[in-house]
Amino acid sequence: MNEFTSRRLIMVDTQVRPSDVTKFPIIEAMLHVPREEFVPQDRVEAAYVGENLPIGRGRVLLEPRTLAKMLDALNITPDDLVLDIGCGTGYSSAVIQRMAQAVVALEEDGDFVNAAEASFARTDAETVVLTRGALNEGAPQHAPYDVMLVQGGIEQFPEALVSQLRQGGRVGAVFMQGALGVVRLGIRTGEGLVWRDIFNAAAPVLPGFRKEQAFSL
Repeated sequence: MNEFTSRRLIMVDTQVRPSDVTKFPIIEAMLHVPREEFVPQDRVEAAYVGENLPIGRGRVLLEPRTLAKMLDALNITPDDLVLDIGCGTGYSSAVIQRMAQAVVALEEDGDFVNAAEASFARTDAETVVLTRGALNEGAPQHAPYDVMLVQGGIEQFPEALVSQLRQGGRVGAVFMQGALGVVRLGIRTGEGLVWRDIFNAAAPVLPGFRKEQAFSL
């Protein structure tokens, strides 16, 4: 067992399992995917810390606990097509593809797209479709999706994304209000999305997901 394999085991045993995440596909995926392959070179030693990991440009890899609990709530199955919004360097998409039918990894930053492409090639992420585009516009060319995840904070969930989610589909996102946040699970119904709070977490708000400020005289 090499050093990083040992760190992955410790991450799962100390951050994931104690957070009541017990589904085997999530545990297996997080034990398998080498998180150190998806972080900037100067952050490799911090790859398995139990907090959001900065990857540059105000973006982070969500802490392992947050990602695992979101995946647990979303209950991804081998038949699901998943849209991973703001995939960054691609770690979350590499994890999700081990439990889904396929993942569309959406990213708008060119440097992150290049980094994700290289990391997917190194880690055999064969069922990930890497797509570049505005995060708040989704990837309608591959819709409808069974599941969506947002890899960062949001203040509002854009209507453009709602229309790309299948009826009965699920979405998970970290809703931020100031420095405080809560992960919510949304289900698409005939009337739109119905949200419920799942657990507390925080993350930097992604580009395009802030509420428009109302101006008053």
